[in-house]
Amino acid sequence: MQASEAEKPRIVILISGTGSNMVAIAEAVKAEEIDAEIVGVISNRPTAEGLEKAQAMDLHTDLIDHTLYASREEFDHSLIRMIEDLKPDVVVLAGFMRILTADFTRYYEGRLLNIHPSLLPKYQGLNTHQRALDAGDDIHGVTVHFVTEELDGGPNAIQAIVPILDIDNAQQLQQRVHEQEHIIYPIAVKWFCEGRLTMKGNEALLDNKVLPTTGVQLNN
Repeated sequence: MQASEAEKPRIVILISGTGSNMVAIAEAVKAEEIDAEIVGVISNRPTAEGLEKAQAMDLHTDLIDHTLYASREEFDHSLIRMIEDLKPDVVVLAGFMRILTADFTRYYEGRLLNIHPSLLPKYQGLNTHQRALDAGDDIHGVTVHFVTEELDGGPNAIQAIVPILDIDNAQQLQQRVHEQEHIIYPIAVKWFCEGRLTMKGNEALLDNKVLPTTGVQLNN
């Protein structure tokens, strides 16, 4: 029997920019590939294109401008209050360009997901595509992981591997990685909303089985 709307897992998505991963997840929800409800899309930037995209999809949106707060801690505490008003089961970082405080990550530990454009633990932080090219790597990719206090260091849920071609520059590689983001993020959110993807200690589990440090890997 289909769960009623009130019983469906509640998703809050945080964005800072174009919101392309938010759209991919929202489209999967609309297509009933993810049996859940997106109860809010929150941006820390007033000019984020993703806000208009969310509104066009009839999603509830909120703005919390980080430049109006005196400290990172003050901002994060206000963000927690805004998120909690929406009573989420999972919080999804979809291009949310803020380093979150330990208080925030502890509060949502086990129900906070992020996507990062590298095969973590390689290339934490920024400029991942150029760094992979500079290192002469044969493969690159993208990872969905649980968020912990360690930046880009939480347990991995799923990765998509993208081969690096001889002709690649950073922009070309980024585009192919970006395409895979829109595939694996909805998968991870679906698993979480179905209760299949969980975090215990510093490990990710799928169907109660501990995943390898890479998470599930998809080859392209």
